[in-house]
Amino acid sequence: MPERSSETETEAGSSDRQQRDHGTASSRNVVSLISQLADDNLTLVRNISTGLAVVGVVVIARSIRLITRFRAASEIPARFIERNVSLRGKVHSVTERGVEVEHVPIYLPVISPLLSKHKGALTSPMLVHLAGVELTPEGRVWLQKNLTPAQTVWLKLISREDDALHCLVSQSRQGSMWSYCINEEVLRLGLARTAPIVGVLPDSRLYWRLHKRLHRAEVRAERKGRGLWKEDSLWERASKAVRDSALFRLMRRIFKRT
Repeated sequence: MPERSSETETEAGSSDRQQRDHGTASSRNVVSLISQLADDNLTLVRNISTGLAVVGVVVIARSIRLITRFRAASEIPARFIERNVSLRGKVHSVTERGVEVEHVPIYLPVISPLLSKHKGALTSPMLVHLAGVELTPEGRVWLQKNLTPAQTVWLKLISREDDALHCLVSQSRQGSMWSYCINEEVLRLGLARTAPIVGVLPDSRLYWRLHKRLHRAEVRAERKGRGLWKEDSLWERASKAVRDSALFRLMRRIFKRT
């Protein structure tokens, strides 16, 4: 009996091994078949992968309007302004109304021409105001000298009012990779005053964060006596006081009569 049971166990073990070997061989055959198909159709697999990637990029670009050219303030989605998205632009001109900027979207080869809705259309600049800033006449002249046509700027969207955008405008310094905020720069030079930030609630965090930032630049100009904060020298103040005095006016009348 022991011998017969031992033989039975041996036969069962060999049967299990044969089944495992058969399963392993089948798996190897399937893997080999798939590998062979992939090798034979390598170009097709690559084209399918590339096509899926392109479709994914197109879907994402359309959903976030990554490559859309905005030709008016009204075309910009409300969520862009709510999230204070930064847009790249090209200066068109500086006028009394504000800075006219042409939006320059991100360009993706092949995809951008396919999704363009304004092929051959004339460019239309958007009107941009420096958020939280009231320019002096000297400040407008400074802008005209420093924001020349075709110059690249970045517009951080703050609010929208009718056909105008209120933004923090930044540009790169000449010969440097670093950019600076023009809103702060004109305040720092004493070429503007801080003003209420249009389109932002006064009790919001954004309002006070921007106001604090701009007010700091204005205080710096006031302390250094720059621009509109410039004080007359002691001699100029003394001369003005003498000219405005009653004695000086009386003497002028006497000399005129004589």
